[in-house]
Amino acid sequence: MIDIKVPAVGESISEVTLVKWLKKEGDYVNRDEVIAELESEKATFEVNAEQAGVLKTLGKEGDTLKIGDVVAQIDETAAKPEQTTVVGDQSAEKKVAASNGAEVKKEVAAEKPAQKAVAADVKATPVASAIIADKKIEPSTISPTGTGGKILKHDVLEALSNPGRAVGKPLFDRSVKNEKMSNLRKTVSRRLVEAKNTTAMLTTFNEVDMSNIMALRAQYKDKFKEKHGVNLGFMSFFTKAVCYALQDWPAVNAYIDGDEIIYHNYCDISIAVSAPKGLVVPVIRNAESLSMADIEKKVVELATKARDNKLSMEEMQGGTFTITNGGVFGSLMSTPIINIPQSAILGMHKIEERPIALNGQVVIRPMMYLAVSYDHRIIDGRESVSFLVRIKELLENPAQLLFGKDPVKALLEL
Repeated sequence: MIDIKVPAVGESISEVTLVKWLKKEGDYVNRDEVIAELESEKATFEVNAEQAGVLKTLGKEGDTLKIGDVVAQIDETAAKPEQTTVVGDQSAEKKVAASNGAEVKKEVAAEKPAQKAVAADVKATPVASAIIADKKIEPSTISPTGTGGKILKHDVLEALSNPGRAVGKPLFDRSVKNEKMSNLRKTVSRRLVEAKNTTAMLTTFNEVDMSNIMALRAQYKDKFKEKHGVNLGFMSFFTKAVCYALQDWPAVNAYIDGDEIIYHNYCDISIAVSAPKGLVVPVIRNAESLSMADIEKKVVELATKARDNKLSMEEMQGGTFTITNGGVFGSLMSTPIINIPQSAILGMHKIEERPIALNGQVVIRPMMYLAVSYDHRIIDGRESVSFLVRIKELLENPAQLLFGKDPVKALLEL
């Protein structure tokens, strides 16, 4: 037997949670095949089979394991099962299939018009399908009670008699559910409380007219995608603007370490991403040196890894400043919380058309509220406000993002 142990995943991590088995007890696994998924307080990672053989699982899903614990064993002496093709008499199976087919044909013949009106992937009895098609009911609003998730006639009538009721929720339900916090959620919870308790956090607000950026995107998005293979989003504009503003106001890109202030000559921008198991903040390294296309590609890469729980520890450590976008969820304004040990975070929000005064006239413009939360121990009000105003200026005049200043003033050396 070969022991499969929980690997070390970081200096500060002593335990992990067994999220799920990807292979079952008694399965034959090949060398390097993924057998289980583990979760630390910072990331999810996979465990591979070190040798081919029959798997013996030693832990249950949800168990907390120490680094070095044996999570499974593999019997490498077991012979690999041969794949056999059944060519013998299948008369019994054929009879069952034939009888089932006959029943299906009868049902289809009786309710053929109705079945055509219902999506093929919707499982419902013929009568239920007929009512769904006749009443033009969205199947996703019906809570199925039949075997295998099949929609019955009673389920359709129940949905019709209780319109607007949450799908799958019984009326007047007062049940509760207890669920163990994941390691990742525990870490997020601890760090957020630590940020509130250990920093002198304040938030300053401003708003930005997104007209020029939206016009620029509309004009060049097709050519940009054709050339670079990635969409031209808002994040590259904001990241570029943040990098220039951080270089103008270096205290915003620094943090406190004991009695010292550590300033960074580079911009490692953390991007807050809502992953299936909680909030993660992967880092774009040296964002100040990347092109717009490089930034967009990196955002897509990190966001995809976050959704698939494939982010490594290195990809989530060492950021100097964070950008979070609550606007994708519809947030109009919020006060983002600092991602310690960093000293500041920029919050993007929903773009909403609203009236503003421009040159003595009331006009409608696509506006976005911006918020910068900062640690007042290291960043003064003047620096935080000036930093946010600088971002506003760069976003409202995207030509300045080329080298951080007005092109005409640069030409005239003003």
